[in-house]
Amino acid sequence: MTNKLEELVGVYKELGIDKQIDYDKAQLYFLITNSTAIEGSTITELENQKMFDEGVSIKGKSVEEQNMNLDLKAAYEKAINLAKSHAEITVDLLISLSALVMKNTGVEYKTALGDFSSARGELRLLNVTTGLGGRSYMNFDKVPAKLTEFCKEVNVARKTAARKTIDELYQISFDAHYNLVTIHPWADGNGRMARLLMNMLQFEFNLIPTIIIKEDKPEYINALVATREEKDISIFREFMALLMERNLTVEIYTYLDSIAEED
Repeated sequence: MTNKLEELVGVYKELGIDKQIDYDKAQLYFLITNSTAIEGSTITELENQKMFDEGVSIKGKSVEEQNMNLDLKAAYEKAINLAKSHAEITVDLLISLSALVMKNTGVEYKTALGDFSSARGELRLLNVTTGLGGRSYMNFDKVPAKLTEFCKEVNVARKTAARKTIDELYQISFDAHYNLVTIHPWADGNGRMARLLMNMLQFEFNLIPTIIIKEDKPEYINALVATREEKDISIFREFMALLMERNLTVEIYTYLDSIAEED
């Protein structure tokens, strides 16, 4: 990672882009819209704004799509409050957030080893692969111990946050994203949860949150796959840093253009 990301964050804050009226709400709605779009939702940011602010159903959109967006909004609101209180990251906390993410779209699974519900955020009791002919994620019986270990590692990193640079703080959040999705604790919603935890840490560190827009999905998936196949997390770190740099640059120039037009 280079100093360019840190420089762009400095310019972004110096311009006061994050101090605009309704900035936090607009940012949250943009986060939700793009995170669910990566999972197949076709609901636009404007439609989400209408649904969230006015409580109206979106004509022509499925109930499942609408529930996916409403549930993720509830999960993000909870995560933002947890970030403000510097809550310890635990397995139970992650399960509670997953239960919000999957509340109205999760399903009940019946397996030889017992039943579990993704709607309640329960850890999977079955094995999963990355797709047809793809590699399998870790065996389900290893998930609880690995998730506990993951939480401990994240909490240790969080305790050193005050001594970290902006680049290093982003790296902590990127690593948490990659490691959680690699553990793949749930039958459904792992991508949304990984992005949610990444953003939650960024909110706690007072960083500008990383938003993976739907147009970046192919590159994003390729970075996750390449990192896993090469067993080199620097691939994902560098991709995410470049993505942040690109998106911040666009936001900065868009803001400057809008100011110039007003003048």
